[in-house]
Amino acid sequence: MKVAVVILNWNGKELLQKFLPSVLSFSEEATVYVADNASTDDSVSFIKNNFPEVIIIQNKTNGGYAKGYNDALKNLQENIFVLLNSDVEVTQNWLSPILKAFKKEPDLVAAQPKILDYKNKDYFEYAGAAGGYIDKLGYPFCRGRIFNTIEKDTGQYDDTKKIFWASGACLFIKRESFQKAEGFDEDFFAHQEEIDLCWRLQTNGGIIKYIGTSKVYHVGGATLTAANSRKTFYNFRNTLLMLFKNVGGATVYFLLLTRMILDGLAAFQFLFQGKFKHIFAILKAHISFYRLFFTFLKKRKIHASKFKYYSLKSVVWSYFVQNKHRFNDL
Repeated sequence: MKVAVVILNWNGKELLQKFLPSVLSFSEEATVYVADNASTDDSVSFIKNNFPEVIIIQNKTNGGYAKGYNDALKNLQENIFVLLNSDVEVTQNWLSPILKAFKKEPDLVAAQPKILDYKNKDYFEYAGAAGGYIDKLGYPFCRGRIFNTIEKDTGQYDDTKKIFWASGACLFIKRESFQKAEGFDEDFFAHQEEIDLCWRLQTNGGIIKYIGTSKVYHVGGATLTAANSRKTFYNFRNTLLMLFKNVGGATVYFLLLTRMILDGLAAFQFLFQGKFKHIFAILKAHISFYRLFFTFLKKRKIHASKFKYYSLKSVVWSYFVQNKHRFNDL
């Protein structure tokens, strides 16, 4: 089984300098690539001069996470791709448990390790934690992280568990499954594109798992922080696009209407917080959704299915009304 660890880079020299050594030290089973998204800093020359064993893939444009990885992976021939954020510190033996799972389970198409917070290593990290799920309205949540409540790692998720989505911060995926699903949807650009991909992988009959015997540490927010209104734009817009594209039947229109109402409530919350840029980001997200409506209507005809994607009707209700802040309480 040949393995490619592929790190997407855009003007990330400092991150590469800090985290690439751990990847090279603990990834003997793999070929390490850096896919550069048309950086304007000296990232590429830095890699060539300091890490000659790393293979550089030079993308012509900065197409975000989705197009960046689609372009980078199209000519690679390894059996397993490991899509790794540039702000991740890996640990000894991080690859082995997950590669063993792929060898053992033919239907396993994607997986993620335990993702802990690099800045607070006893706690899970927001983007992925111990494996992802979404509720009926498309709100993502994780074992170890629900909204802004982050759990301490006490070994409660040192298991192997079937999940709905694996984090794009450290995503293991079979090459043939990635290709069959036609890769990431480039209209997403960034944020939630891995959930959309995992949805299609499962519609095709694949299984996705969290494997807690492997762990990495993720900085998080190195590209766009939670305070950045552009992140708000992508999260709100891409949720609408993902639901419209993948949820089968006429109920999707009720879901979209409900989400839009809840988005309006979120805008009021931003108003009370004085975060006016985020209010405009939500408005722009809805406008962008309408502009892409007919494009995604065509995709819907191909990808929409009645596959049950949710394990919880409303994580919003559970969290804010029932006061259930930990995954094991849901």
